[in-house]
Amino acid sequence: MPREIRLPQLALPAGSSSAAFLPDAREKCGVFGIWNHPQAVQLSYLGLYAQQHRGQESAGIAVSDGQSLTASTGMGLVSDVFNARSLRELESRCRVGAIGHNRYSTAGGSRSCNAQPLLESFVGGQVALAHNGNLINAMAHRDRFEQAGHLFHTTGDTEVIIHLLASPEQQSQSDPLAATLRRLQGAFSLVFLFADRLEVARDPWGWRPLVLGRIQHANGVSHVVASETVALHVVGATLLREIEPGEIVTINDSGVHSRRFADRSHQPSHCAFEHVYFASPASVVFGQNVQTVRELLGERLAREAPADADFVMPMPDSGRSAANGYARASQLPYREGIVPNRYVGRTFIKPTQDERRAAVRLKLNVVEDIVRGQRVVVVDDSVVRGTTTREKMAQIREAGAKEIHLRISCPPIRHPCYFGVDFASKDQLIANGRTVTQIQEFLGVDSLHYLSLEGMLACMKHRPEHYCTACWTGQYRLDPAKPETGPISEAGQLRMFGSI
Repeated sequence: MPREIRLPQLALPAGSSSAAFLPDAREKCGVFGIWNHPQAVQLSYLGLYAQQHRGQESAGIAVSDGQSLTASTGMGLVSDVFNARSLRELESRCRVGAIGHNRYSTAGGSRSCNAQPLLESFVGGQVALAHNGNLINAMAHRDRFEQAGHLFHTTGDTEVIIHLLASPEQQSQSDPLAATLRRLQGAFSLVFLFADRLEVARDPWGWRPLVLGRIQHANGVSHVVASETVALHVVGATLLREIEPGEIVTINDSGVHSRRFADRSHQPSHCAFEHVYFASPASVVFGQNVQTVRELLGERLAREAPADADFVMPMPDSGRSAANGYARASQLPYREGIVPNRYVGRTFIKPTQDERRAAVRLKLNVVEDIVRGQRVVVVDDSVVRGTTTREKMAQIREAGAKEIHLRISCPPIRHPCYFGVDFASKDQLIANGRTVTQIQEFLGVDSLHYLSLEGMLACMKHRPEHYCTACWTGQYRLDPAKPETGPISEAGQLRMFGSI
C-alpha cells in the first residue's frame, strides 16, 4: 500500500469528508535515444541531464554493441547514478546506439526495480524500453498475463508492453511491434532499443512530447530522439520534427524509416500541463516555445486578475516566466523576493509529501528586506496539493509582507490525471470540492485568482479541443474506468467522458 500523509485541516464544503490523503507520487518521465554516434553514451548522459526536470527518482542507460544489449540503472539523479567509471563501462559495450530514461513514478511507485530502461530477453532477442506516459489498460493486460503464469519483475505499467510484444499473439503478426502498440490505451512515448536498431513510437492522441533530431559529425550523421528539444540542443542536434501521433520511427544503419500503427486521432490530446509546468522553458513542445507560452499566460492573468500592489514576484522557478508576463502586462515592477537554492530538485516530483515539504523549505528562501511592508503579487504556475504553497505563503507573511495576492497561471486542478501527471487521486487536489474562497483562506493570502480555462487555451498554438484539459474540466478523451485491451481499429473514434 502507498504511504499516506494527512493534508492539513481545511474548511470543507458541507457534507464532505474532512480527511484528505496524499498517496505516493505517480509517472511522467524523460526519454532519450541515439544511433550511430561514437560518443553515444556520453551524449545519452547529457541528454538525460538536460531532462532531469522530468524525473528525479531514477535514471538509466541501455546500450547495444550490435549483437547484445547492456543496461545500467539506479535510484536518484543522473549524476548520482552515473560516474566516470560506470560511463566508461557502458562505452566499452556500446558500438551502435543507446537509450536513456529519467523517471518519476506515475505507476508502480518509487522502487529500484522500476528504474528504466527495462531490459528483457524474448523470442525475438533482447529489447530495452524507456517509457514516458501512463497506460490505463496496463492492469487488465497484467492480470491476464499473470493468470497465464507470466512473472513480472516490476510494479509499473511499462513491463506489460514487453510481455505483449513477446506474446505468440503479437509475434505471429507481420509487424509485432505495431500489433503490440495497437493493444495499448493511454499516453505513451516509447523508445525501444534492439541490437540492430531503435524503434520510437508515440500514442495516437499525442499526449506526451517526443521529437526527432539529427547530428552531423566527422563520421557521418546520427539521429537522436528525446522527450524535449532542450535535450537535442544540449547534444548539438538539430530538430527535424515531432514523432507523429500513431507513428513508429525506425532508426538503424540505413537511416530513418517511418510507418504507422494507428491513424492519428482527429482530436489530439496534447497535455496542456506540459506548457503550464512540466517542460523546460527552453523547449519547443507541441510546436510552441514553452517560455513564450508561459509569458503569455502571465499577461493574460494580469488582464483577468489585476491587483493593487507594489510589485510582482515569482514563485521560483516555474512561476518566473508567468510572473514576467504578469509584470509586463500590469506595468508593476518585477522583483525576486524568493531566492532558490539551486542544489535542491523540483518539489512537485518528490515521491512523498514529507520530502516535498522538506525540499521546499530548503529550496526557497524569502528575502525579508524586499517583502517587508510591501503589497506583493506572487505568481505561480499551479497549486496541486496546496500544502507547500501554504507553507511558503506563511513564510512570506512572517517576513513582513503587508498583503499577499496569489495569482495562478492555470485554472484550478480539480480532477485526477490518468495519462502521466502526478495527480491520480481527487484526495490529492486542494481545489477538488472546494471554492476559491476556501482555498484562499487555507493558503492564508489576501486574494487568490486562477487563470480561466479560456484564457489559458487562448495562449496555445493549436485549437482548444486539441489539448487535454481533463485535470481542469473532468472531461476525459479515454474512459479510465473502462479501458479496452483489444486492438485500436481507428484512433479517431474517440468521445468525451465525464468526470471519473
